Amino acid sequence: MRIGMLVDTYKPHVSGITHYIDLNKRQLEQAGHEVYVFTFGGRGQKDQEPHILRSPGLPLGKLGYYFSLRYSSAAQKILQTMDVVQVHHPFLSGSLALRYCRPAGIPIVFTNHARYDIYARTYLPFLPELVSRRFLQSYMPSFCAAVDLVISPSAGMQKVLRELGVTAQIEVVPNGIDLGHFQNAVPLERSTLGLKENDILLVYAGRVAREKNMEFLLRTFAEVTPVVKNLSLLIIGGGQKQIVDEIKALPQKLGISEHVIFTGMIAYDSLPSYLAMCDIFTTASVSEVHPLSVIEAMSAGLPVVGIHSPGISDTVEDGKTGFLTAHDREAYAAALTRLSLDPGLIHQMGAAAREASNAYAVESTMLKMLGHYERLLSQPKPNQPARPAGMYS
Repeated sequence: MRIGMLVDTYKPHVSGITHYIDLNKRQLEQAGHEVYVFTFGGRGQKDQEPHILRSPGLPLGKLGYYFSLRYSSAAQKILQTMDVVQVHHPFLSGSLALRYCRPAGIPIVFTNHARYDIYARTYLPFLPELVSRRFLQSYMPSFCAAVDLVISPSAGMQKVLRELGVTAQIEVVPNGIDLGHFQNAVPLERSTLGLKENDILLVYAGRVAREKNMEFLLRTFAEVTPVVKNLSLLIIGGGQKQIVDEIKALPQKLGISEHVIFTGMIAYDSLPSYLAMCDIFTTASVSEVHPLSVIEAMSAGLPVVGIHSPGISDTVEDGKTGFLTAHDREAYAAALTRLSLDPGLIHQMGAAAREASNAYAVESTMLKMLGHYERLLSQPKPNQPARPAGMYS
């Protein structure tokens, strides 16, 4: 099968979406399929892996994104040879999929990876929330009706789409991970980071970004450190320099700088060893659709403390694989304190988290997605509804 992955940005940009595509591309290729990634980039940009087709685009600052309203002639020609395409961003890549693939009768699958309503509030605060939500309520139902199948990585995100007015068929297929890398990881020596063996080590891994609610996490952590004296927080990941600098300055202001370690970006292959040396995974994000970082931590045997929200609540079982609280610092601090002071509970929940992570093996989730591809290919080609009106039409 020839499978096209359409995405607004790809490696070296780091995100859950780029990691999802990279992992699934390798798995599908090992299973004998041909996978092509259609994205954008600067002229002369070189890729180390095969079948990456970058069309020229206008760089959008230093975000790693490029803007273009078309694929190159070479990319268009190869795109027309795909058996099925999977779209990972609904606006730019989604519009191009409808333009190029629908006339050719190529089935289009759309996976909704993000809470675009929360992203709009975070990065476009000058827009009233009602305006951004109204745009999504206008665009998403018609876009989803125009593709052949909508995939939601979690039941919580499926509910969000329904609340936006999407009536198209939605199938829930979790994003998978390579369990072996995390379940069999050799822990990093804590001394390499200046930590003691008896420290209770919390960890956050992911982008350092506003929508990840990092300030909430650090301010809550500061409330717990006077109670749990041997508590440390490891923050793994990077992001835009301005935001990273703001977050890195906060521990000093809160008087907890000796308890917080920032690693910056690390090689993904090193992440399992970092997680394996920790005790508890923490996240205050409420913008997740399907939190790969949480699943990776669970696979490494870490219980999770998070906030009730779509994605997180679909993944963490409150009271069994971790604790989930309201979006309230007092409640979150209480959960962190309770778990940090009980080594037996850390071990018990960590073991349950590792067991629960088996449901997200990429080999299994890949087969589910292949089943949907094959079903679409076996169906007669219906007349598609009109393309949704929007900024990229």
